[in-house]
Amino acid sequence: MDNQQVIELSQRYLMSTYSPLPVAFVRGEGCRLWDADGNEYLDFVAGIAVASTGHCHPRVVEAICEQAGQLMHTSNLYHIPLQAQLAQSLAEISCADRCFFCNSGAEANEAAIKLPRKWAGMNRSGECFEIITAKQSFHGRTLATLAATGQEKYQKAFRPLPPGFTYVPFNDVGALEEAISEQTCAVMLESIQVEGGINVPDDDYLPRVEDLCEEQGILLILDEVQTGMGRTGHWFGYEHADITPDIITLAKALGSGFPIGACLAKEGVASAFQPGDHASTFGGNHLACAAALATIDVIEDEGLVANAARMGSLLEELLTDELSEIDGFDHIRGRGLLLAVQVTPEVSAKAIQNQCLAAGLVVNAMGDDRVRLAPPLMISEADCQQAVAILADAVRKVAGNLNPHR
Repeated sequence: MDNQQVIELSQRYLMSTYSPLPVAFVRGEGCRLWDADGNEYLDFVAGIAVASTGHCHPRVVEAICEQAGQLMHTSNLYHIPLQAQLAQSLAEISCADRCFFCNSGAEANEAAIKLPRKWAGMNRSGECFEIITAKQSFHGRTLATLAATGQEKYQKAFRPLPPGFTYVPFNDVGALEEAISEQTCAVMLESIQVEGGINVPDDDYLPRVEDLCEEQGILLILDEVQTGMGRTGHWFGYEHADITPDIITLAKALGSGFPIGACLAKEGVASAFQPGDHASTFGGNHLACAAALATIDVIEDEGLVANAARMGSLLEELLTDELSEIDGFDHIRGRGLLLAVQVTPEVSAKAIQNQCLAAGLVVNAMGDDRVRLAPPLMISEADCQQAVAILADAVRKVAGNLNPHR
């Protein structure tokens, strides 16, 4: 099928939960994608920060194929060797001690919502079930994670939502302190607000939140679904703040595109979960864990965390140099290889996204005024230069500014 045939079939049979761009990708390798018509693209979205090792990394493909030929699934009624190995690997690279495996970021956050409530019931008096989250946060699309998400636009069509969540401004410790009550069991934050616009907190924000949680005897949950696995230039976003959260959630890049999520916790918190408290039929099965273990090995062996830091700095520098004199550009924000190009209100981020796609670059419009860049962590300097040239030309065209950049 060509692009148009795929589009027509999708429009006929799929629920209208997405507004996909008019392209159907059928093959990927490294930082490149090819559509059903044979056109080549440089991918700076990576499946929404998923394909961090690049598309179809040979070692990940080999691990999946080998495991698929041996055993794919048995359920968590039995011990799973690769699951135990993966839990050990994640504990070794994080501040956590134990893991629960699932299939997605939303499921990881569901576990992270249930765990502190169970922990509070065992360790605190009275009704202690409330979780404080941030305005402009995003934690998932299930009813509970939607309730945790501090954005009205996602919630309004699905009320009533589960109770037990309070929202405060991100990057405001004073507001958080005022919101804590006897019913509070945890604070749940992203180390960088991603879907809220790539909002990076002040350097002292997360350390002060950690101190406040310790003073109040409540748990700190860090949603690292999009910022984890090296994306920001550290294995986890919280490492930039030198803190140790009680609970961490992961997904997206954990399996290089194979669905897997994880909820990690410190020993004293994880022990609150007992048999029957939480479960997942597919979570952490043989095939998913093979993909995740291969992903971690590739990230470590190829130095992709350090590459994310280097290429992120280079990309930010190139973008600033190329865009600074173009009408419609405002600023760059983000960390590592999770960046947003902020444009002025009169410039359409979606129009920039479409211009880039037509020129062979895949980027993502976030709302009306931001373009997200989250390429595979193995991108090169040449990839960054090519992407910036295409993006700068797109901004120039959309803004109506035909003056040559400096």
